[in-house]
Amino acid sequence: MDFDTPINRIGTHCVKWDMMEKLYGVPASEGLAMWVADMEFRPPAIVQQAVERLAAHGIYGYFGDDRAYLEAIQWWMKTRHGWNVAAGDIFTTHGLVNGTGLCLEAFTAPGDAVVLTTPVYHAFARTIKAAGREVRDCPLALVDGRYEMDFDAWDGLMTGRERMFILCSPHNPGGRVWTEAELRGVADFCVRHDLILVSDEIHHDLVYPGQRHVPMTLAAPEIADRLVMMTATTKTFNIAGSHTGNVIIADPALKAKFAAKIMALGISGNSFGMHMATAAYSPEGAEWVDALMAYLEGNRRVFDAGMAGIPGLRSMPLEATYLAWLDFSGTGMAPAEFIGRVEKEARIATNHGASFGPGGETFLRFNIAAPRAMVVEAVERMQAAFRDLQ
Repeated sequence: MDFDTPINRIGTHCVKWDMMEKLYGVPASEGLAMWVADMEFRPPAIVQQAVERLAAHGIYGYFGDDRAYLEAIQWWMKTRHGWNVAAGDIFTTHGLVNGTGLCLEAFTAPGDAVVLTTPVYHAFARTIKAAGREVRDCPLALVDGRYEMDFDAWDGLMTGRERMFILCSPHNPGGRVWTEAELRGVADFCVRHDLILVSDEIHHDLVYPGQRHVPMTLAAPEIADRLVMMTATTKTFNIAGSHTGNVIIADPALKAKFAAKIMALGISGNSFGMHMATAAYSPEGAEWVDALMAYLEGNRRVFDAGMAGIPGLRSMPLEATYLAWLDFSGTGMAPAEFIGRVEKEARIATNHGASFGPGGETFLRFNIAAPRAMVVEAVERMQAAFRDLQ
């Protein structure tokens, strides 16, 4: 569980480091990659050992007999989230962006509108538009520096063409852990407007002390006939390259529609990803996650304290995820100016807030899942780039 030793990812076909100069003009040799949402840490040793056993065997055929894989998922959801999952409700997809696309194809038609609570994970809108559907932006309310749901305002935005609501729980990029009352509000909203609810809970394990993630299915079990749950090992254990996620559906009618779409597209599990997930969802994996969150708590404190020392900057209180959402509105700078300072002076690549939809324009998203020394360096670079404000 070594989170402090730097790992050189340059030249490994790593999007985060090897595409940074092309996309941001920040050379990997002198920049800090704090954009793509993966971690600078190796996964638990038990996951590495599973991959090594596959490599040692040397034959990479189709994956079969998924009993251990399904049991591992069931064990994890029960022990970590209090959620009893039936093995027959679990579908495996090539990650959760793929899962989102499959839900769009299974439960909506071209021209339908899909509700997003913006600003929110940018791949949702990209996938919706690519599928020929329309994004219905429902802005989150910014109240005392944190996001809240505004159901009254959202009711007024509905046109009757909406067919689906995609929820990000916990929220990316704002780091909110939605309360049970808020989740029930989402459920009521979906019933009121007859929407399928897709709850993307990929960050559900990355919750800080004092917070409690409630799976949507436990918050509102009465909406099972319109609920689709999405989970994955990939964000929790830093194995996103395995492209393995789970869509979990209890309702028989929804399940049949989704199964038909999986069959029509010929989708089956990635052998490496399924072995990695089976290993990760274990007592050893749980111990690693607990240590990870303790370490990330330290990173969060370092980053927030450093940004608080720069007048006009405010980091949204992070309740979950390792993605700090930093507001520059207090500087009075236009996005081009503060982005220029971060990229050209601090030499840090981050996600631009505007890409997350309306409400994100004055923000940048920083990935703090890195060795503490890198987070400290990022703080020092930011303080130097905005020294004239101090």
